[in-house]
Amino acid sequence: MATEETLFNISAVERETGLSKDVLRIWERRYGFPRPRRDENAERQYTAEELARLRTIKRLMDTGLRPGKLIRQSLEELSVLAEKRIRPRREVPPPAVESDVLGLLKGHDAAALHAALSGLLLRHGVQRFVLETVAPLNRAVGEAWMHGDLQVFEEHLYSEHLQLVLRSAVNAMPRGQGTPRMLLTTVPGEQHGIGLLMSEALLASEGAQCVSLGTQTPFEDIRRGVLAYKTQVLAVSFSTAFPLRQAGDAIAALRRAVAPGVALWAGGAITRRLRRTPAGVRLLPDIADVLLALQAWRVDPGASGAR
Repeated sequence: MATEETLFNISAVERETGLSKDVLRIWERRYGFPRPRRDENAERQYTAEELARLRTIKRLMDTGLRPGKLIRQSLEELSVLAEKRIRPRREVPPPAVESDVLGLLKGHDAAALHAALSGLLLRHGVQRFVLETVAPLNRAVGEAWMHGDLQVFEEHLYSEHLQLVLRSAVNAMPRGQGTPRMLLTTVPGEQHGIGLLMSEALLASEGAQCVSLGTQTPFEDIRRGVLAYKTQVLAVSFSTAFPLRQAGDAIAALRRAVAPGVALWAGGAITRRLRRTPAGVRLLPDIADVLLALQAWRVDPGASGAR
């Protein structure tokens, strides 16, 4: 991990920034940044300054900016831009829930964090919890991490307990015979699964039959899963860290791979930036769009792929 100065291997950078190894390699080829050194085994080694820049770029991407406009800027320039985009939202005191959760994370009280998230879910119900609590909390935790108010392990603790709470809620729901029959997953290289789990919770709460394959399912296995579970809607999720061009290619490949009668939904804020989308694909850039798509499918399954 370290030589004369602290160096980070590609797995550490992936873990610390949320940017996948594939994204890091693509940026290296396309933009010339980062420029990792090589150790005696020819493995990539990244400096602390590169890690800091990548971390800031990732959080700016989460606010809607494109990597091509960020990647050539210095850490100082990126920090100034981050302050401009984020600080105005933080000048207003954060809601009590956000303050409480951030306080529990900083206090390293995992049991109290889990209890707080579980209590919010019980108090508000699944849909309000996902739409009105989890979505703002995700932004607040991300901003705190970017500002250095949270450490990486503290952000990971939040993600882990949020997933535990959401998974428990989904497992507690009755597995009925409602429609549509849905298969949920992410494509290879997309390791972020919170958006997928939030969508599953919303859909299951409305009686949809959901089968989740988790993250990074190979394309052929997605195709086989669609057939095996007699899927009516295939839903895939993309994080803002996923390469935009790869997301478009993946959506097109899935549309070709599954039968025309199977609706394909692609979710995540990154889908808002797609310039072209194959016919028969419905884009869901906001988490609330999941419920709108479900309502539209139940009214007219044949038209549910409309953009």
